[in-house]
Amino acid sequence: MRKVIAAINMTLDGFCDHTARIVADEELHLHYADLLNNAGVLLYGRKTYQLMQFWQTLLINPSDEISMNEFAISIDKIEKLVFSNTLKDTGWSTAKLASRPLEEEILELKQQPGKDIFVGSRSLIIQLLNNNLLDEFQICIHPVIEGKGLPLFDKIKDRKIFKRSKTKTLGSGAIVLYYEPKRQ
Repeated sequence: MRKVIAAINMTLDGFCDHTARIVADEELHLHYADLLNNAGVLLYGRKTYQLMQFWQTLLINPSDEISMNEFAISIDKIEKLVFSNTLKDTGWSTAKLASRPLEEEILELKQQPGKDIFVGSRSLIIQLLNNNLLDEFQICIHPVIEGKGLPLFDKIKDRKIFKRSKTKTLGSGAIVLYYEPKRQ
């Protein structure tokens, strides 16, 4: 059975929106490129998906930073499923709009053969947490205190307990914490 894995960046003070000044260096780009190269499908909400469409521009006009280009290639290749009530078209050949609610899509995807399912949008992560549908959390905590922004753990219905399975330290001082939920 495929696992559902939430992978997201966060500041020390718990903010995860893309306006937080998290510096994405070569090592971070390569970390996420590797993650995508080993994933089966990537789930996004509309806002995060539209932010990620930036990477399509690097396929046409590559960056001077090789790691950014490698990430652009990785995100272009992976199948993306977008949850939106307003988008009519994704504008990306490897992305499609979800036709059913998140929970129904997840339950079906988990039963299919293939690589794991990654979730990169805060709104979807919260829904999956509230419905006990996450199998793993990969939180990359950056050594930045932003003081404002969108908190990652907002609107959680019930207390959730996790156990750490692994830690990865990046040269920037960021750490990736890997957690699995403790099932009651």
